[in-house]
Amino acid sequence: MHKAGYINMIGSPNVGKSTLANQLVGDKLSIITSKAQTTRHRILGMVNEENYQMIFSDLPGIVDPAYRLHKNMMNFIYQSLSDADIFLVVVEAGEKEFKDVSIKDKINNLDIPIVLALNKIDTIDQDELDKKVAFWQEQFPKARVVPTSALHNFNIESLKNLLLELLPESPPYYPKDQFTDKSERFIVSEKIREQILMVYKKEVPYSTEVVITDFVREETIIRIRAEIFVERESQKGILIGKAGSKLKLIGTKARLELEDFFQTKIFLEVYVKVDKNWRDNAQKLKKYGYEN
Repeated sequence: MHKAGYINMIGSPNVGKSTLANQLVGDKLSIITSKAQTTRHRILGMVNEENYQMIFSDLPGIVDPAYRLHKNMMNFIYQSLSDADIFLVVVEAGEKEFKDVSIKDKINNLDIPIVLALNKIDTIDQDELDKKVAFWQEQFPKARVVPTSALHNFNIESLKNLLLELLPESPPYYPKDQFTDKSERFIVSEKIREQILMVYKKEVPYSTEVVITDFVREETIIRIRAEIFVERESQKGILIGKAGSKLKLIGTKARLELEDFFQTKIFLEVYVKVDKNWRDNAQKLKKYGYEN
């Protein structure tokens, strides 16, 4: 008997969804920072064993759309309501309500298994935990509630075993040596965007998009050229920094991350360009892969 299926993960920004996805998959696929709107795309990560294939779908966090980009990000979530074999709702210990009532109602009406990961339980005591479990069980009556701490790898194996138990019988959907649906170029662009989110504050990091224009594998090195697009000239200056200091910092941090990921030497060139108001332009969003 072989099991396989899609486990779609949904939650508000900063509940630890991407951290949990990475713990379950075993690779740093989704970028992780403390900032909201980190995950912009739907990213699949596969766990392959002889008798099963678990396909985790890490989705953007639920947001109130301020740009066309946000509406397109939310479309990934709406699409996920129709193609899951298991729905994994991720909330955090400090969360007092689910961000979108209509999405909550749609999840509760799904005719598939629902699991709720109550994450970041390391931040509360046992009495509070019992209250939180009861509260979320009331919000999602059909869900199996599993307390977790993705950051400290607590109860992740129990969660994984439950998901495997609920997984339907099916042949694998992807080759068993594949661990994501995203290309190497996409992974590189996300690693660079992660460093931008970590180095910069306020609006600038959310106005950026990273495009990989060259990715060349050689015997002992990978040569990469990346272009960072911002919406305004003023943002370009902030991103580059005095005498190029900030851009150099991003490049160095990203290169070290990429060398760890690809396990080889990386030569990385990074440039900054302006693409005015790209977040509200349908044609530009399509070019950057956000139209769906």
